[in-house]
Amino acid sequence: MAEDRITRILAELARRVDGGHSSAGLCEVTTDIVGVSGAGVMLMANDVPRGSLCTTDAVSALIEELQYTLGEGPCVDAYLHDRVVLEPDLADPRTPRWPGFSPEAVAAGARAVFGFPLRVGAVRLGALNMYQVQPGALSDDQHANALVMADVLARWVIDVQADAPPGVLATEMEQGGEFFFIVHNAAGVISVQLGCSITEALVRLRAYAFSNGRPLRDVAGDIVGRRLRFG
Repeated sequence: MAEDRITRILAELARRVDGGHSSAGLCEVTTDIVGVSGAGVMLMANDVPRGSLCTTDAVSALIEELQYTLGEGPCVDAYLHDRVVLEPDLADPRTPRWPGFSPEAVAAGARAVFGFPLRVGAVRLGALNMYQVQPGALSDDQHANALVMADVLARWVIDVQADAPPGVLATEMEQGGEFFFIVHNAAGVISVQLGCSITEALVRLRAYAFSNGRPLRDVAGDIVGRRLRFG
C-alpha cells in the first residue's frame, strides 16, 4: 500500500514538475497532492532558520517569513524536535504556543498549520510547512501523502545541492527562494560587535526587530549599512 502511494505521487511529480528541477513547482504540487490551501519549505541548519526554499502564495510566504523572523512556528518545532507538528486550530489551540507567530498567521488567513521535518538519514534539512484556511486536522490519507512529499523534498534538496560547488547555493534552490542573505550578513556584523556566536547574534537581531515592530530585513539593512550598531 505504501509503495503504491509512493509510485502514484512520483508519477504525478514527473508529469507536473519539469523533471523535478523546480522548487516552486514542488511546493505547488504539494498542495494538490496533500490537499491543503498552501505550502512552503523552510531550510534550517544548526537550529537556525536559513530561508524559504519555496512558497505557494502570499499567506505561505508570510508564514515562512514569520518563522524566520521570530524563530518559532511549526517548521521550527518540526526541525528542532525531529517530529511532525500538527496544529488543527491555530486560533483556538488546546495548548497555546508560538505567541508571536500565531496571531499574525491567523490574521493572514491560516487557521490550521502542519510541519513535517525534512531529513535524509541522520541529516536534518528543515521542514515542510502547510496551512489550511479552515480549522481541522489532516486526514490519515493527507498525513501519509505529506510524509511522502517531505521525503521527496528532502531528497531533492540533497541531490540538487550535491551538484553545486562547495559553499555555493545551488541555482535551482535560489530560483523562487528567499534566503535572507542580508540578515545573515547582519548577524555576522553583530557577532563581531558583541563578541558572541552567530546563533546568539540572530537571536539579538530578531528580538530587536520584534520589540521595535520593524521587519527583520529592514533592521538587517541598517546594520549592514552602518546606520545601526549593537553594543
